[in-house]
Amino acid sequence: MRRLFHRQQSRWLNWTQVTKVARWLPVFALILAASLFAIDRWVSYQAQKQLFTQVEQIDKFDVAVVLGTSKYLGKILNEYYSHRMDAAIELYNEGKVAHFLLSGDNAHRSYNEPWTMKRDLLRAEVPEEKIFLDYAGFRTLDSVVRAKEIFDTDNFLIISQKFHCERALFIAKSHNINASCFAVPGPSRHSGWKVRVREVFARAKAVLDIYVINAQPKFLGPKEPILNADHDNTESELELSLEETEALDDITH
Repeated sequence: MRRLFHRQQSRWLNWTQVTKVARWLPVFALILAASLFAIDRWVSYQAQKQLFTQVEQIDKFDVAVVLGTSKYLGKILNEYYSHRMDAAIELYNEGKVAHFLLSGDNAHRSYNEPWTMKRDLLRAEVPEEKIFLDYAGFRTLDSVVRAKEIFDTDNFLIISQKFHCERALFIAKSHNINASCFAVPGPSRHSGWKVRVREVFARAKAVLDIYVINAQPKFLGPKEPILNADHDNTESELELSLEETEALDDITH
C-alpha cells in the first residue's frame, strides 16, 4: 500500500513539474523571438554606412568579392546568382572594379561556384587575369576573412543581396576588415521570405561564431596576394576547363 502511494505521489510530482515548465514555454519563446529580432536589427544597423545600392555611389575598388550561390535552382535560373553577376559585370564596365575574387563552394566537379562565376565573367569579356578564385568560401565568414588573410586585400567591395551584405559587413567589421557592399536586387518572381527567415537565424549564428565560439575559416594558408600576383592561366586540379564546365552545364540544364 505504501509503495503504491509513493508511486502515485511520484507521478503527480512529475506532472506538476511538466505543467510548470509548460507555463514558462511562452516566456522562453518570447525571449527567443525578441533576441532574434534584436540581433537582426543590430546586424543591419552595423552595416548602414558601408552599404550601397546604386552604381553611382560606389568608389573605385581594386578588388570586388562576389559571394557565391548556385546558378540554378533545379532547372530555373537562380535570380540571386544572376543579379550578382549582372552587377559585377556592370561595375567592371563602369570602371568601378579592377579585379574580382569569386568566392564559393566547390563541393564536387559538377558543382563549382567559383568556376561557374568565372565562366560567366569570361563570357562578358572580363579578362582572365582580372579574375581570382577562392574555392574555400564555404560560408560567408570564410569568404570575408580569407579575402584579407589569404588574398591580402583589406579594402574590398562585396557583391550580394542586401540581407547578405549586412551579415557580411558585420562579420568584416568584427574582424577589423575594411569592406563595403553593393546590394543587388533579390528575386522578382517571389518575395524570398523563406530566405529572409533563414537569414535571421544565420545572423544569430554569426553572433555566436564571433563572440562565443570565435569561429575561424575552415582553411587558411599562405598568402596569395591579388594585387601583386603574376596571374598565370594554369588552374589547379580542382578547377575545370571552360569547355568541361560548359559541357556539364548543357547536360544538366
